[in-house]
Amino acid sequence: MIEGRSVLVGSPRFMKENDVDTSKGKEEIRKRESEGNTVIMVAVDGQFKGYIALGDPLKTDAVEAVQALKEEGIRTVLLTGDNERTARAIAQQAGIEEVHAGILPDGKAEIIRTLQKNGRVAMVGDGINDAPSLMQADVGIAMGAGTDIAIESADIIIMAEQLSLLPEAWHISRHGYRKMVQNVSLAFLFNGIGIPLATTGLIYPVWAMVAMAASVTAIFVNSLWGRASLFFDAVRSVGQPAAQDG
Repeated sequence: MIEGRSVLVGSPRFMKENDVDTSKGKEEIRKRESEGNTVIMVAVDGQFKGYIALGDPLKTDAVEAVQALKEEGIRTVLLTGDNERTARAIAQQAGIEEVHAGILPDGKAEIIRTLQKNGRVAMVGDGINDAPSLMQADVGIAMGAGTDIAIESADIIIMAEQLSLLPEAWHISRHGYRKMVQNVSLAFLFNGIGIPLATTGLIYPVWAMVAMAASVTAIFVNSLWGRASLFFDAVRSVGQPAAQDG
């Protein structure tokens, strides 16, 4: 209430729920939405008076990130609370074909549950209303500049505001998982053969100890294979003061 007059500000859906006739600006609003803007309507005493068009430009690396994920065989889906026209416009710019628009927070989580029936699902979000879906997804990914609740609900946090880091996170996780499987296999190979032979007396216990040392060495070398600089950089950093920003 402002100076005794009822003022409503909200989405087209909100206006419809409050029986406000918005047909007067229908064409102009449709045009703004098709351009990728989110429209906020204003009504005074139940009469439509105008609207505010809010633009949220696509991140410069969004197209690159979506394309890189597609090349990895990852299906991309846009979930948003925006209206259908706005969502379609943004999705078209980003190169995303599948869109679910006008979705409330609990609706996002429900869609993710449906998607999980066909495979693992990763959710990327940064807002308060993304928290339920970040927790529901197999892997929740939050942007570092997002809300605290989104960060707390996520499994992975991208510290920089760069969507192009998503494919890099995918590669890091794949590489890490592959190395883990290889190292477990190496451990079982050495210990699975050496320990039974030593306990049955077929070889001297000292050779079982050698096999254990060889197992640890093989796992160490395999972990650093192709990325030896990580180890040497860590060694050189011992005793050095931490880098300070600014």
